[in-house]
Amino acid sequence: MPGMPLSHLFFREGAIMKNSEFGVRDSKIKERNQKKGHKKQMRLNELVILIKGAGEMASGIAQRLYMAGIKKIVMTEIVKPLCVRRAVSFCEAVFEGKMSVEDVNAELVERFEEARAVWGRHNIAVIIDPEWSSINILKPHVVVDAIMAKRNLGTNKNEAPLVIGVGPGFNAPNDVHVVVESNRGHNLGRTIYKGGAEPYTGIPGQMMSYAKERVLRSPVAGTVKHIRALGDTVKEGDLILEIDSTPVLASIDGVLRGLIREIPVTVGEKMGDVDPRAKVEYCNTISEKARAIGGGVLEAIMHVYNKP
Repeated sequence: MPGMPLSHLFFREGAIMKNSEFGVRDSKIKERNQKKGHKKQMRLNELVILIKGAGEMASGIAQRLYMAGIKKIVMTEIVKPLCVRRAVSFCEAVFEGKMSVEDVNAELVERFEEARAVWGRHNIAVIIDPEWSSINILKPHVVVDAIMAKRNLGTNKNEAPLVIGVGPGFNAPNDVHVVVESNRGHNLGRTIYKGGAEPYTGIPGQMMSYAKERVLRSPVAGTVKHIRALGDTVKEGDLILEIDSTPVLASIDGVLRGLIREIPVTVGEKMGDVDPRAKVEYCNTISEKARAIGGGVLEAIMHVYNKP
């Protein structure tokens, strides 16, 4: 059709049509599909996502979904989150009322009904809901268990049309629809539709040949008191914090990338993370592990809801 702008043409089933012709035909197809009982295709930006947990990995997932245009997100937390990488975790909203992770904002809400107002402000909603009662009220399209408890604390595939379990403790398709691998290595972030993730080893991922040495764990039960601050550069043997009167020292040189809040802890609780790479900027950015897991969750959602 000489002289007609390309913006006015559509290629459909081998034919060239004007916009008006395309619209008439598309309406007829839509009408025919409705008569046949075809269900309306869910738009990705209409999906309601409920994420159990708002710690480091859960926040990496939420941030990635948000940046992909899936923004109706609610994250549940306990009264005193035990998060270590607080600078990149939306659970900080529990203490501060709001939190920002790499330009994505979250707000604490008291009631589930407030979530829609938060979405209207283009933010993620965080709510204290250890019993997950929000599932029955919100009726989400997707539930993601990202508590990282290394076991299933009660999540089941009847909670939503798509239920995703992150890490060990879940089995697809028995208790969840999809499992996302959380163990560092070749399969990190892989979506699993039959079976489970690799077993929990109890050994942190290596950084510059350091593994267990990176992590600060509580030798006793008690209340944490900070001596050093998140983001500080520390040396081996430096006093990082105290649990009541018991000192906890750094085992290696590096940057204090993670530090739990001043809250009560039990024996063996993870309280800090010394990064031997010694880059302060890493404290405020999502890790490669959280990004990979977030990518796996996004893939699982697209696999189910991004149908032609």
